[in-house]
Amino acid sequence: MLRIEPIPAFDDNYIWLLGDAGGGGDRVTVVDPGEAEPVIERLRSDGRRLAAILVTHHHDDHQGGVADLLACWPDALVAAPAERRIGTARLRVGEGDLVALPGLGIGFQVLAVPGHTATHLAYLGAGALFCGDTLFAGGCGRVFDGSLGQLAASLRRIAALPPETLCYCAHEYTLANLGFAQWVEPANPELSVRIAATRATRARGEPTVPSRLALELATNPFLRTAEPAVIAAAETFAGTGLRDPTAVFSALRRWKDQRYD
Repeated sequence: MLRIEPIPAFDDNYIWLLGDAGGGGDRVTVVDPGEAEPVIERLRSDGRRLAAILVTHHHDDHQGGVADLLACWPDALVAAPAERRIGTARLRVGEGDLVALPGLGIGFQVLAVPGHTATHLAYLGAGALFCGDTLFAGGCGRVFDGSLGQLAASLRRIAALPPETLCYCAHEYTLANLGFAQWVEPANPELSVRIAATRATRARGEPTVPSRLALELATNPFLRTAEPAVIAAAETFAGTGLRDPTAVFSALRRWKDQRYD
């Protein structure tokens, strides 16, 4: 059994800590360590050691702590995209690869999910998807050196996963994302329920991540580009008819970039 815990970092990042739920081993994996100190403090406090690091993409708030973590645990595996801007990688991985997590007896499938960046990856296993900045709870990432078409295709791929999949994104952006979602679909009753639940969760000081994919499919406009209400809202913003889900997605992403973020 796998236990997954958040380690807060910076203002709104989550570094994900993967360990043995039964306490049978002291070796752990972390995902997207943008800074090292919170990880070092947690592991030393718990008496655990770092065996592996999974990196989804090259942005510094996802890989900036890797070098300092390797200084403390020099034998740790670092799996990362084939990306020159990730100089600490020890295992370059890509679409279809399987990464075995040392000490945990679990393998994670690598999915290529470009768009936010051109070489963005996700890691899928044990009912969990570590999706970095591709999919957020209630939203999705901006496009940097990928393309809108790539990101739309990556989100469609994620949407096709089992609905019970738990999506572990890397930021606490949920309330802001749902605010935009409500602009897009003000009459969506499931969205209203989710917003109320999310506000209560944050009021308790708890993370809103992970989210179940089924909930994203019901409330996240970037996964709902075939829904008539979402299409109509995107067309109103674009001022023209939109012929396909990629065009709808692109209009939504531009709308959020220009009017909300």
